Amino acid sequence: MVCVLAVCRTFAEEKITEAHPDTSGWESLFLPDLSNADYPSGIWSVSNGMLTASKDKNIWTRRDYDNFILDLEFKTGTNANSGVIVYCNNTKKWIPGAIEIQILDDFGSKWVDVEENWRCGAIFGHLAPTKRMVKNPGEWNRYTITCVDTKIDVVLNGKHIVSMDMTKWTSVKKNPDGSPIPRWLSKPVAGLPTKGKIGLQGKHGGAPIWFRNIKIKELD
Repeated sequence: MVCVLAVCRTFAEEKITEAHPDTSGWESLFLPDLSNADYPSGIWSVSNGMLTASKDKNIWTRRDYDNFILDLEFKTGTNANSGVIVYCNNTKKWIPGAIEIQILDDFGSKWVDVEENWRCGAIFGHLAPTKRMVKNPGEWNRYTITCVDTKIDVVLNGKHIVSMDMTKWTSVKKNPDGSPIPRWLSKPVAGLPTKGKIGLQGKHGGAPIWFRNIKIKELD
């Protein structure tokens, strides 16, 4: 049995609470000087506890993670498009071979007509959030992302909005709900590894993104 704060799983049942965990005592995913991260020189920086990027380049952990709870805050600029990436085994060609939990300014005019599985909180291209919970640009949001083997759960601003069982995504063309998968997600989710690097997407689409209080709790 694993039972740690935001996640409680047994052989008989699974429950993800909608309360964000108390992360005091948790490990910071990135050190303040980013010395434990891989990223292009001069792109990512930390100021007043906030991590941001000047270009559309990702920052990655140097080590791999499998079962964990990741808790962080993010703030979007107008029309921002970013993401939290888990289970990545190739940081050079990460898009088809990793899971991205989407960050999007759902209020932005640029994203009015996008698919629901592109919305903030979605497993990008694969699973839409059950409810839109992102705040307006300039306000801080909070994610709690729980990854245990093939199960991924997302809580955004106190609402459990995504629960994914990767084993159900066996196609590269259609999601289980019948919606199309973007052609660049060319590997079936069911075949992806469930251990890898964690990353944050940079200034994608030309709009700024900020992160802070990025904490992780590894699970048994």
